Amino acid sequence: MKIEEVFPYLCVTNAAAAIDFYQRAFDVTETSRLTEPTGRIGHAELAFGPMTLMLSDEFPGYDIHSASTIGDTPVTIHLHVDDADAVIAHAVQAGAVLERAPEDQFFGERSGVVRDPFGHRWLIGHHIEDVHNDEMQRRYTQLLKGDSEPSG
Repeated sequence: MKIEEVFPYLCVTNAAAAIDFYQRAFDVTETSRLTEPTGRIGHAELAFGPMTLMLSDEFPGYDIHSASTIGDTPVTIHLHVDDADAVIAHAVQAGAVLERAPEDQFFGERSGVVRDPFGHRWLIGHHIEDVHNDEMQRRYTQLLKGDSEPSG
């Protein structure tokens, strides 16, 4: 067995509005769209650099529901960028809600979290230092001795 690629596939309450938001927030390009005669989007693809994000409107008859309908999401999309502070600020300006301001993390990344208007959570970060596994575990253990939860 050989895995070729993995594509995040989001379901949203208004795919056309979500496409517009992602284009404004993250400067991505729409590469594909399949639209029903009613206007519902059955499938769309956005190019996040060389990566593809797929999305669609809800299809309740097939048990395909959005994060907004469900009321939350257990999934976080990690968007690795060249400047987390700038991308987070841009996303917030486009309509995302800031959940955690960018800060340096124990695992060698500067990152923060936004939630998009469609209920999806985005961890946006950039590399600041190489941290080997043993050192990362040491830092994680030290962090857990305090009262705060680890970021990420």
